[in-house]
Amino acid sequence: MTADVSYTTEEISKLLKISKLTVYDLIKKGDLPAYRVGKQMRVDASDLEAYKTRTKGGMASTPKKELAEPPVQHQFHAHAATSSKQSLVITGQDVSLDILAKHIERNLPNYRPLRSYVGSLDSLISMYKGESDIVSTHLLDGDTGEYNIPYIRKLLTGSSYLVMNLVSRSAGLYVKQGNPKQIYGWADLKKPGLQLVNREKGSGARVLLDEQLRLHGIPYHLLSGYEQEESNHMGVAGKVATGEADFGVGIEKAAYMVGGVEFIPLIQERYDLVMLKKPENLEWIERLKQVLHSESFHNELRPIQGYDLSQTGRILFET
Repeated sequence: MTADVSYTTEEISKLLKISKLTVYDLIKKGDLPAYRVGKQMRVDASDLEAYKTRTKGGMASTPKKELAEPPVQHQFHAHAATSSKQSLVITGQDVSLDILAKHIERNLPNYRPLRSYVGSLDSLISMYKGESDIVSTHLLDGDTGEYNIPYIRKLLTGSSYLVMNLVSRSAGLYVKQGNPKQIYGWADLKKPGLQLVNREKGSGARVLLDEQLRLHGIPYHLLSGYEQEESNHMGVAGKVATGEADFGVGIEKAAYMVGGVEFIPLIQERYDLVMLKKPENLEWIERLKQVLHSESFHNELRPIQGYDLSQTGRILFET
């Protein structure tokens, strides 16, 4: 029966008590054979047991040692067949990244995109650790009003990198249909008795809320529900729609996908991509630039509510 069992990367991370990014790293290095089923990577139970046996015997490579080396030509295994492609781990949760991964797979035949659904801050930390190749981020610096670059410069000190825009999006507040609590801006969050549904720590929406609370002098502990977290925009909008919360922070797109929610636009945020300019990355970075400027890529993004493509593919910062 073991031969018929397979696990997702999330299940592997729980079984081994490691992060999903570490699972992707093991797959990238060929320590953990994996194959694709639709959009998911899966690992057979027999391959997992073989990896655990090798680890106990000291035969598997250790992540810390491997992360110091450039990820050259990683092996992926599809059942009995073996294909050699270099993997590109793309972090972030927006659907635009899923579309981007599809175009990378189509236009960069020697590369295989792997998706890791983590927040903006965790994405940058994963790049610092050498666990990801293309990270997405939408982090507001409240003091300057600048998106992303202040955080990138602090976290990737000493690295050579490139920042390119993917899309711009309208961000703001989800409120119940009809806005019964009369919430129209950040200052209204001072009203007593409001129930919040929050995003997880490290997400761009959580940073946006925390920065606005700081700028408006609103102590976070006064907000009921501050510790109540959802892992995506749809989850936040859904809690507001069902009346479990009075408001939440998110992007416009989710409000159109969840009934019973109104969206209060408050800021235009930049959703950017970051890539390290290592010698072994330069080839695929040039190809990625072409994808970001391609008409076929733009045609898939245009119908999505709330996206601004006016800066898509533009280089915003480069060391």
